[in-house]
Amino acid sequence: MLLLPLLPAVAQLPDAGSIMSKSRNLTITGSLSADLSLSIAEKSGSVRNRVFTMTTKSFPGGLEKRFIKFVEPAEVRGTAMLIVDNSNSADEIWVYLPALKKTRRIVASEKGKTFMSSEFSNSDLTSPPLSDFINKHLSGSGTDNMWIIESTPLNEAIADDYGFSRKVSYIDKDSFRITKIEFCNFDNQVFKVLEIKSVHPLPGGKYMIKDMIASNLLNSRTSEIVFNNIRDGVAIDDSFFSVQNLER
Repeated sequence: MLLLPLLPAVAQLPDAGSIMSKSRNLTITGSLSADLSLSIAEKSGSVRNRVFTMTTKSFPGGLEKRFIKFVEPAEVRGTAMLIVDNSNSADEIWVYLPALKKTRRIVASEKGKTFMSSEFSNSDLTSPPLSDFINKHLSGSGTDNMWIIESTPLNEAIADDYGFSRKVSYIDKDSFRITKIEFCNFDNQVFKVLEIKSVHPLPGGKYMIKDMIASNLLNSRTSEIVFNNIRDGVAIDDSFFSVQNLER
């Protein structure tokens, strides 16, 4: 009987999957381009820097395509990636390595692998399909103006592909923007925290991430991606987002 007053409050929480879907849709941004910097800080304090460009375009049905090309330093110059973010199916990623003069597709099992030797993974650069996860509210969700939602991979194979057993997203109730994501390893330890430090507002309440930091709690490394010279509403031909264009 003492628990009965608590039940209506729990029942009133909106569907966790719907919140994640709304949050994802706010990042489907139309067409834009930007210059990005990636800094990788070691535990010792040494820092490596990468500079690259990114061009993005949204298509009907929640499809989004991104084209990334590295500019600096010399050892990664010319490396290019094509990312196809599908809303209801597995994302597609191709990478061109100029040293090998070869383009290859990143398979599902490489989603959890490191992006350019940083603490970001390949999947951190995409918006994974919601169908890959089971979403639920955690204790405290809905308080302090924050949704706290746990996303667990649908099965072990998907978990192996992403490289984590579950993730916890902290989402602002008013804006539906994700502010932080905690990733747990297969020992149920939080091994990585991704924090959204700032965003670039876009028309219609949409936004794109402007500054994000990934912190590895096991090796004390951090990586930060900052977007500069953001240009939204640019005209981009659909043919730009092709595997053939990676080698140009």
